[in-house]
Amino acid sequence: MAVDVSFVTSGHDVADARLHRLVAAARRHGLTVEVLGLGDPADAPEAEVVHAAPRGSFARRAALAWSYAVRARGRVLLALDPDSLLACLAVGRARGRKVVADVHEDYPALLRDRPWARGWRGRVARGLAESATSAARRADLVVVADEHVPPKVHPRRLVVTNLPDLQMLPEPAAPDATPRALYVGDVRGSRGLWTMLDALRGAPGWHLDIVGPVAASDEAEVERRLDEGDLRSRVTLWGRRPPQEAWRRACGAWCGLVLLDRTPAFVDALPSKLHEYLGSGLAVIATDLPRQAALVRASGAGVVVPSEGAADAVADQLRAWQVEGSDLPARRAAARAWREGVLSAAPYDVFAARLEALARA
Repeated sequence: MAVDVSFVTSGHDVADARLHRLVAAARRHGLTVEVLGLGDPADAPEAEVVHAAPRGSFARRAALAWSYAVRARGRVLLALDPDSLLACLAVGRARGRKVVADVHEDYPALLRDRPWARGWRGRVARGLAESATSAARRADLVVVADEHVPPKVHPRRLVVTNLPDLQMLPEPAAPDATPRALYVGDVRGSRGLWTMLDALRGAPGWHLDIVGPVAASDEAEVERRLDEGDLRSRVTLWGRRPPQEAWRRACGAWCGLVLLDRTPAFVDALPSKLHEYLGSGLAVIATDLPRQAALVRASGAGVVVPSEGAADAVADQLRAWQVEGSDLPARRAAARAWREGVLSAAPYDVFAARLEALARA
């Protein structure tokens, strides 16, 4: 069965939020879609065809990229990671297919934040990332998630930011009686995991929902810290969830947390979860990285804390929001206003139109 577009990734789970948004936009424009990725097929976006494989080793990931590129039946092959892009360009060009590169991270910078990217694995990964960035210039369309993401020069470069799709977010709801903070995304130390747990220790009345996969290198330390005091009774680890299921946890939450460390991978970042917290009507606490801090301040929907010593500042703010007469209702109202002003238009329509033009060419 031929389809218009094959979304190909050997590195991302089919529950990935950006994958869901891109596929939904394509299908709204009447395109038929195939998804080839990792994880549980039940977590995939709605599509005509879904293939999902277990997550494997570094070598298995590379082999899967080529296997998926050969297997893909789309008139357009859209690759979501470096391995898959190189494979799709080789196979797609040989078969006369159009190829789209979706580059949603600055991969060389991101690798500097990964503990596993050391030694030979790091050298191979960096070489792969640099090769894919260079190869992306040969794609029929390059989609990047932000202005700072390479390649920065391409005649057919389209910026598709990670603004949320309102159909995947809940309507803003009243906060629960029990204070609860929310984190959705990859769960690792550099993304604020230790800061969140330390802050919760200093805010005894609060609970915390963490939705996303915990990095394997951090799992043992998470378990150790949860056994300290009463944290295990107040912190819930939900694991990876498809986007709509993940964001159901926003209903009743008081605030969202964006506590990135100041690393090369994050210093210029504007995390998608920040938009999603605001789109769900939540107040936000964010570390003082320039772009995320600017959005929090401009929206009026949250508080910015210093990256250094963030846990104490976060705990202080959580306790302050428990006090009657705090500014929490005003912060949440500002988030709702941001949602109504910024998310009224579908952010992926231009992308879908460009994809449709390639599929129909």
